[in-house]
Amino acid sequence: MNENDVTPTTPGQPGAVHPASNPTMPIPRPPAGPVPPPPAAGAPYGLAFGATPPSGPGTGPGPDAGQSRPERERRMWPAIVGTAALTAVLASGGSVLAINALDDDVAPQSSTSIAGGSSNISLTTVGETTWEEIASQVAPSVVAIQVATSSGEGEGSGVIIDASGRIVTNNHVVAGANNDTVQVSLSDGRIYDAKIVGLDPSTDLAVVQLVDPPQDLQPATFADSDKVLVGNPVMAVGNPLGLANTVTTGIVSALSRPVSTMDESSYVVTNAIQIDAAINPGNSGGPLFNAAGEVIGITSSIATLSSGSSQAGSIGLGFAIPSNLARSISDQLIEDGEAEHAFLGVSLSDATASADGVTRRGARVEEVTAGSPAANAGLQRGDVIVALDGTFVTGAESLTAAVRERSSGSEATVTYVRGEQSVDVAVTFATRPVEETTDESTQVPDDEPSGDTWTWPGSDEFDWFPGSGD
Repeated sequence: MNENDVTPTTPGQPGAVHPASNPTMPIPRPPAGPVPPPPAAGAPYGLAFGATPPSGPGTGPGPDAGQSRPERERRMWPAIVGTAALTAVLASGGSVLAINALDDDVAPQSSTSIAGGSSNISLTTVGETTWEEIASQVAPSVVAIQVATSSGEGEGSGVIIDASGRIVTNNHVVAGANNDTVQVSLSDGRIYDAKIVGLDPSTDLAVVQLVDPPQDLQPATFADSDKVLVGNPVMAVGNPLGLANTVTTGIVSALSRPVSTMDESSYVVTNAIQIDAAINPGNSGGPLFNAAGEVIGITSSIATLSSGSSQAGSIGLGFAIPSNLARSISDQLIEDGEAEHAFLGVSLSDATASADGVTRRGARVEEVTAGSPAANAGLQRGDVIVALDGTFVTGAESLTAAVRERSSGSEATVTYVRGEQSVDVAVTFATRPVEETTDESTQVPDDEPSGDTWTWPGSDEFDWFPGSGD
């Protein structure tokens, strides 16, 4: 499992991290009957990200703002997402659990107070269904995952996808597990070994399967993530900070948000669902449900403020991999043990372009791979791609994320600007070569200035990591 922290260039600007692992805690059964309302959206319990964790196994202070960085650190081009760069790098380890209740209160969408002596219990409702009913309905489909690796132990979450015991989680949760085996705890406390079926670092997704699964598993139902709308209510369920069966609620804050993460071998860019439901280390790989109790995403990363900020805790910026992508990749991992990815064949940088009196952000083509779909479509260095199938892209990462949502062999219309002319061209995506690790690279060429530098926090469990791949 992995936890990560970043230091944006602009003070107070958020950067994304993977919620990942923490020590094992007892797994309580969900209580029967009404329960108190979940924490207000954006108000988690637990260790403040970007702050120095308490002492204990696998903990250590983050890098000082003025600390010189080792030579292995490299430059990384920052994502342009509105005015914020949302980027994550991976780290791992377990930290001592510290619980701090935040006092921020946000009014629920609607509530009914039930008198009970001198106290009231508020039942948050979504239409005719209460979150209490949804939580009870989906709890058996969510699992806690414990992993032992050569560098230590950690935890994450997962969701059961079929009756045979297959579970979807994040790649960064289970990658590197000793003997490709992890331990899975069901919501009722039963514990099973599970073997890794397949890993896909490019999308940060993985599938594991229970060894000798029970006959009473309850698979989750997956919804069409293309139908998710901004403002839809959501519920995240998982194992944050080792606290199994934890439920938090919020809304969809944005869609198709390009969010990048970095592990030891792959640069992951996802068109994520942005949410304000609190997610923390240990939530990684857990499901994000809609108000019907259907999975619309797999929670994978959060944004934190820079280490120099006086604020702490969740700032209401969490990200989930859309369910359609999770389902497509998991099906391939189950069938073949690996997943294929669409390949356009360009290296990109951020740019703007003007055509017909309109200026837009886009992705400038820096290099075209010979014989690639981009080359076959006539794309050239200097072209600025501004849309894919009519959906505008805001930069290199935005286009990269859009391509990675596609399947090899699929077709799309690329809109680009050359000179001051807008051109539409059809492309058929190829299968990304196995040796191609950066795909539609978002790295700025060496002769251009870089932006922010992203590093791991230092501790015995993790080390400095380069900000970009070769």
